Parts: sequence; structure tokens; C-alpha cells
Amino acid sequence: MSHRFNEKTINRETIFEGKVISLHVDEVELPNGKTSKREIVKHPGAVAVIPILDNGKIILVEQYRKALERTIVEIPAGKLEKGEEPENTARRELEEETGYQCETLEHLISFYTSPGFADEIIHLYLAKGLTKAEVPLAADEDEFVDLLEVSIEEAEELVRTKKIYDAKTAYAVLYLKLQKGL
Repeated sequence: MSHRFNEKTINRETIFEGKVISLHVDEVELPNGKTSKREIVKHPGAVAVIPILDNGKIILVEQYRKALERTIVEIPAGKLEKGEEPENTARRELEEETGYQCETLEHLISFYTSPGFADEIIHLYLAKGLTKAEVPLAADEDEFVDLLEVSIEEAEELVRTKKIYDAKTAYAVLYLKLQKGL
């Protein structure tokens, strides 16, 4: 990996510290010796889960997203708690959002959501061998979701009609389409 494009942080000003994110403005020295400012969103990271039922259908959640001012359909997901391993977060989020537990959980890939201004990383998992939890973990008190069970073709239609409108879920649908053997 080339280091010739590295930017040295000269100064950091914290603008906001929230429950989920923080915002910093960094003054950086560029490779050519000049300086610039970078607005950086710090995020603890997240997981997303593709839950596959034995009949091949995908469990999705529909929820309102205030930042978009609309409801969208997504795969279950949530942020990492401090010190929590991504696999544990994935199992917890799956159960909290869907009421299901899984027999197998396979890590597929991890990716950055918006590296131009944020350090959020999402760890994507595939969950199989799903069973309804007898007493599922309680959902977050500020989270309201409806469950959908859809085929891969129905999920593709949800992408086309912009009901699935986020990158992690669109990626999941593409992954499943390419993996015909699921």
C-alpha cells in the first residue's frame, strides 16, 4: 500500500459527541505540503445479517428512517456496542429485530459505508438454520419494524421500486442472486 498520499493530522476539533456518532474537523497536511480541512464522522461500526429461511426466503425488516424521511426495507442490522464482537452483535440484532435465532452464522465481508467522510464499517453475515426464539430478546425501545419474507426475485423487485434503498441491503440481494446454491 502506498503511503505517498497520506495526510498528517495537524489539529483536531471535536464538533459533536453523540450516542452513535461523533464529528471532528481535522486540519491536515497534504502530500504536497499544503493544508486542508477534513470533516470526519466517527462511528463504532455495525453488523448486518442476511437471514435465510429453510424455504429459501429472506427475512427483511421494514422501518422508518428519519434521515430519509421515509420507510425502507432492509436486512436486519445494528451498531456494535463497546467491546462487543461483531458475531455477537449479529446474533443479538437478528434476534432483536426478527425474533429468530440461527444455527450457523457465516461472515461474508466487511466494508466501509462512506470512506470519504466516515469510518463506519459494516460486517455482513449470512444466517441459516433459523428458528423462532421462545422468548426473543426485546427490540430497542425506539425501534419499530415489520417483518417481510421474500424470495430473491421479490427482493430484486424491491430494489427496482426503491423500497430497498440502502447499500448494505442492495449488496445482500446482489450477493444472493450471484450465489444460486443457497
